[in-house]
Amino acid sequence: MSQQQQIEIALSAADNALLLNSEAEVARAAKAWSRSPILGLDTEFVRERTYTANLGLVQISDGHTVWLLDPLRAESLDPLKQLLLNSSVSKVFHSPSEDLDVLMSAIGVVPEPLIDTQVACALLGNALQVGYHTAVETAFGVKLDKEQTRSNWCARPLRKAQLHYAALDVCLLPLLWQQLRQQLVSKGRLRWHEEECQRQLDRARSPTPHSELWRRIRGAGKLDGQSLAVLQALAEWREARAQQFNRPRGFIVPDPVLIAISDQKLKTRQDLRDIEGLHPRAVDRHGTAICNIVLNTLDSGKRLATVPKLNAEDRKTLKAMRAKVLARAEKLGLDPAALAPKRDLEDMLIGREQGYIPDRLLGWREDEITDRLKQLVGRKQK
Repeated sequence: MSQQQQIEIALSAADNALLLNSEAEVARAAKAWSRSPILGLDTEFVRERTYTANLGLVQISDGHTVWLLDPLRAESLDPLKQLLLNSSVSKVFHSPSEDLDVLMSAIGVVPEPLIDTQVACALLGNALQVGYHTAVETAFGVKLDKEQTRSNWCARPLRKAQLHYAALDVCLLPLLWQQLRQQLVSKGRLRWHEEECQRQLDRARSPTPHSELWRRIRGAGKLDGQSLAVLQALAEWREARAQQFNRPRGFIVPDPVLIAISDQKLKTRQDLRDIEGLHPRAVDRHGTAICNIVLNTLDSGKRLATVPKLNAEDRKTLKAMRAKVLARAEKLGLDPAALAPKRDLEDMLIGREQGYIPDRLLGWREDEITDRLKQLVGRKQK
């Protein structure tokens, strides 16, 4: 069968997607899933006003049939869970980081083996974050509908246009992976892809500890040790509140406000009312708790180590590291950020005395770039 025929079959499957409305329909679909060595998957969800994403739809395709599983009407999601855990069925996603989060939240498991066609594209020299629609158009010359991207996937009933859009998002995934896999094999990079996907699974299974959440907040690097201790305590408190009320972190207290409170070590509700960006209702609701956290942290005398900063010599070394990455990336035909992101270079440089190597610079990157970077960092140490 020609590739064009396979494309036409996949698109026809999207036009005639099967919406699973009953336990019997899900059971029949699950039997078909278990017989397929590879399936394309995607999820649609809503997250704008909640801490936990609300799963609205799960799309599954073997390239010949598209199934649309409605998690709001399904009697049980156990068949989906069994599929995700079935090691004999490879699950193909495109850029699955958010899908992994929502599946872990809704079902408690992540799909394994995992295949990420966005990562495959990047390892073949394409843009680091190429979208699914662009990848499909590049590979097959097929333009897919994008109009339903911002739909409310938890409203019922779902419209035909929504269902068709959702089906198109998975119908070509198995065929896309088939093409990308051949290219990865020909370049000797299939192992690279496997490592990248495993790294994504490891991250999904091991979320950031609450005590480390402060590191994600922009502006933390400017704070002193005492302010960082306050920020750490506030970030932990905010996470607990966001989970308790199922609201986004920023709905509780925005990041810039946490930084301002920590930096200025604000201790009274009036101080909080003077902060730009903190709604008066938030002060009424959380002011006492926030002030108590600041006071208790200051009274404890706790301080965190300040975020290390690069000096002039470090910046020279970083420039040399980036040049090395650029040269190697050009030789490999990769986006430099796919080989070694700037943030990882900075972290490697900052942690050089302890021999720290960021996780992303381990594995296949050790031979391709990390060992070369170690030589530069090593010369800096001498």
